[in-house]
Amino acid sequence: MIEQHAGTEPAEQAASLLTVAGMPRMPARVMMALVGAPDEGYTAVQLADRLGVSAAAVSGAVRYLVSMRFIDRISRPGDRRDRYDLTHDAWSGMITSSAPLYAQLAAAMERIADENAGAPASVARARDVADFLRYLAERMPGLADEWRAARSPR
Repeated sequence: MIEQHAGTEPAEQAASLLTVAGMPRMPARVMMALVGAPDEGYTAVQLADRLGVSAAAVSGAVRYLVSMRFIDRISRPGDRRDRYDLTHDAWSGMITSSAPLYAQLAAAMERIADENAGAPASVARARDVADFLRYLAERMPGLADEWRAARSPR
């Protein structure tokens, strides 16, 4: 059985924040547990022990996170159990993957504005949100690239 690590409380708080932002609760908890994982990652059993949940709950969360490309399944020769760890660039990928959604949402806001010509305040609000969303869609990938460049050894 895995002992609760000193970082368990901050991991749960961070998982709660991800849940508020829209990520399902169990995948958020698994992802935050993996932030503090040992270098070899965790097995599903270890994640279940750490989080105090069933193996089935971890299995569903792991499937979700792998499908979203937030975590990797790691197989090691001689080890029957797969281990899991965060993908390289999981965070910047998670943030920048929303850029196309922002662009689509901006287009929808423009259509809403077009349909409400008789309500100038509504039109202004919808166009303002559309402008902001387009700005995010355009800037997110560049910001991630800038961050990577700033981190890379010179």
